[in-house]
Amino acid sequence: QVQLVESGGGLVQPGGSLRLSCAASGSAFRVYSMAWYRQAPGKPREWVATITTTGSTTVNGSVRGRFTISRDNAKNTMYLQMISLKPDDTAVYYCKMFDPQNSWGQGTQVTVSS
Repeated sequence: QVQLVESGGGLVQPGGSLRLSCAASGSAFRVYSMAWYRQAPGKPREWVATITTTGSTTVNGSVRGRFTISRDNAKNTMYLQMISLKPDDTAVYYCKMFDPQNSWGQGTQVTVSS
């Protein structure tokens, strides 16, 4: 019954920056770890980054140094700050909550192209 809504996607040139947001309904946001995944056309869904309830983060080596995951528990929102974007970053980006239902958002499109 939790609802996750991603936003902030769009078209950006290589080398550009973008910040994605994931807004979660409900007051239990702060007790669950969260993650970002992405899926490019014709490819399997790929894990991007995870953030725990205490703020510890883990980032996929393919985006390490360029992507930063964070959360604001007061706003029930998780973020993904992306810099130095590459065409290979083009994908639909999904928000996931590690609640009992393993909830997913609908995704937001990121396109990196000149």
